[in-house]
Parts: sequence; structure tokens; C-alpha cells
Amino acid sequence: MNSLLRHVLRYVVLSTAVALAACGKHEPPPAPKSPASASSAPAAPAAARTAPAPAATRNLPATPPTAPAAAVRVDTHFRVAGVTVGNEVAADHRVTQARTHFAPTDKIIYAAVETEGKTESATLTATWSYLEGQSRQIVSTSQSIATTGTAVTTFEVRNPNLWPTGKYQVVIAVDGKTVSTQDFEVTKG
Repeated sequence: MNSLLRHVLRYVVLSTAVALAACGKHEPPPAPKSPASASSAPAAPAAARTAPAPAATRNLPATPPTAPAAAVRVDTHFRVAGVTVGNEVAADHRVTQARTHFAPTDKIIYAAVETEGKTESATLTATWSYLEGQSRQIVSTSQSIATTGTAVTTFEVRNPNLWPTGKYQVVIAVDGKTVSTQDFEVTKG
């Protein structure tokens, strides 16, 4: 019976030490009370105070919480990022080669307007003008757009005949406010 009582006491001491270690306390377990009939028995070993807690409950040093991955800032402010004038556009609506000089035989002149940011509704307007002599407007066209990122909107001006030589201009506006003015020229040769 003494042997059984010693095993029970050791179990109590060890489980108390493990519980204290798991909750972060490092107090020694209370000394077991020996029954009167076991007073001559040796005390339980003190090794229970240093017994490691099971891996799942071990009190490890605190580690800072992992920071979330760096958030990519999304610019929600809608703006015109650039305007490119040329005589050809690709499938993505971008001008294939920026130009400031055109031939009188070029039938179409494009203005590709690249925008960034988010808008549920914006009106882009391109106003084409001939600047020689008395400046006069050729045509003005508008397109409504809604976008949540980078977008390209293409405007064009056509002339089935030869373009008169001289200086021209395309003015781009967003909701009636001028945001870009691109000058170009039609020259012979």
C-alpha cells in the first residue's frame, strides 16, 4: 500500500508541476502530506519542479504576432496619367508610336488617354483644333467611362482628304476640366 500511495503522491506532484509550467507560473508544487503510516518513507523527489511541460502546453517566450503582408496601396483618386498622339493604335487602344508630326496623307490621328484610379462615372472629352490663322475647332467628342484601375480611352479625328499643313492641338478634359493639351503639326515631306 505504501508503494501505491507513493505513486499517487508522485502523480499529484508531477501533474501540479506540469499545470504550473503550462500556465507560466514557476512556483514549486506544494509538498505532499504523508499519511501517518508512511511517515518513515522518503519524501518525493524534487525533480518534478523542472520537468518540462508537454510540447503542446509548454510556456514558450512570447513572440510578436506576425504582421500582415505589406498592403499594396491602391490609388482610388481618378486622374489622367498621360496622353499620346499618333497615327496607329494597338489592340489595347494604346498608340503604337508617339508622334508630333504627321503627313497630310495620314487619314486618322489618334489620342490615347491613359487614366488611373477609380471612378464610377467620368466624362472624357477630346477637342481637336486647327491653330493656323484664325484658330478653329475641328471636332469635339466625349466618352463616359467607369474604371477601377488603369484604362486607355482612344479618341480619333478623321479626314478623308489631305490635312492642311500647319499646327494642331488636342485638348483633353475630364468632366469639363482641361487636364492635358497636346500640340502636333502636319507637314509635307
